[in-house]
Amino acid sequence: MSPLLRALTFSRAAHEPITRAMLLQAYASLDAFRRGQGSRELFTTLGRQLLIAEELSRIGHLPEAIDDIAEAQIAMTDIDSAKTARGEWTVEGDNYAWLTIALDAFDRQLAVASLEDIAKAEARMIEGLMRTEQELAHPVAA
Repeated sequence: MSPLLRALTFSRAAHEPITRAMLLQAYASLDAFRRGQGSRELFTTLGRQLLIAEELSRIGHLPEAIDDIAEAQIAMTDIDSAKTARGEWTVEGDNYAWLTIALDAFDRQLAVASLEDIAKAEARMIEGLMRTEQELAHPVAA
């Protein structure tokens, strides 16, 4: 959990600036990919926001959006594959549509979620990333 988010967890006045900043990062990243000007950093930013959206769904904020968010995560793997194949960070077609659908859900989640729930979702996202990193670094023998 980011220190800023942790410190502001219970402040209602901080809710809108924090959630608007999160959405701005996500939409700015998507726009850059749409224009063919994405980057690894923007890919990471957008991916993290989608993982937070997934966790918000899991804790009860718009749980019906989990499949749309999963489709957007698949779109992210397509963006990464396109970068490898063509050397461009870009998104188009159905992948763009899935990402916009997921970001709309994220917007609706952030509008109703408390900062405490957003902080929980962020913490769960980070724990999941750390767990994945550990599993990749130390695979369990079958």
